[in-house]
Amino acid sequence: MAKFDAVFFDLDGTLADTAPDLAAAANRLVVEHGMAPVAYEKLRPVASHGARGLIGAAFGKRPEDPEFPALRDTFLNYYEADIAVHTRLFDGMDDVLAKLEAAGVPWGIVTNKIARFTVPLVAAIGLAPRAAAVVSGDTTPHAKPHPAPLLHAAELSGVAPGRCLYVGDDLRDIQAGKAAGMATVSAAYGYCGDAEPPDTWGADYLIHHPSELLALLA
Repeated sequence: MAKFDAVFFDLDGTLADTAPDLAAAANRLVVEHGMAPVAYEKLRPVASHGARGLIGAAFGKRPEDPEFPALRDTFLNYYEADIAVHTRLFDGMDDVLAKLEAAGVPWGIVTNKIARFTVPLVAAIGLAPRAAAVVSGDTTPHAKPHPAPLLHAAELSGVAPGRCLYVGDDLRDIQAGKAAGMATVSAAYGYCGDAEPPDTWGADYLIHHPSELLALLA
């Protein structure tokens, strides 16, 4: 565990599988509008993009469309009410965190999810007392792919950015990590979207299961 002095994770699609609860909120809205529920397989890839991605996939609406704000606000209210019904850590991730903790390596969360949702979710899945840093999308003036959130997490953890590893399932994560001077890992088991595949993001490492992190950290 001496290769890095701290490890930071994106939340949605990297640390925790939040897509089931996000999709449930989207489909509740869909049904209320008299439409058939959208297949989970269509919603999962856009889960990392929050309301913008899920409303886009479910309704075909973009943020500039006049209907979007009302759909977004109702979706977010539904999600907040049932934020951790089905959400779980990805298989193998708790073992990774436990081994980091046993080795005395601090770990944290850096997400574009705003604190309104990050704080209760992290508490609900039992990670709040364990994380050395939890940085939300509105913690700093900039969200990823800007490096500010990652630099803030490093500062909170007392670790130089160059000694940190950042793991994410979106191109923004890798861009942010590189801009912050951190080593980066593309989490191909995550949501990843349907644009450029994770092996083209330019990360230092590519993994297909959380357990593969243990070999990188050894």
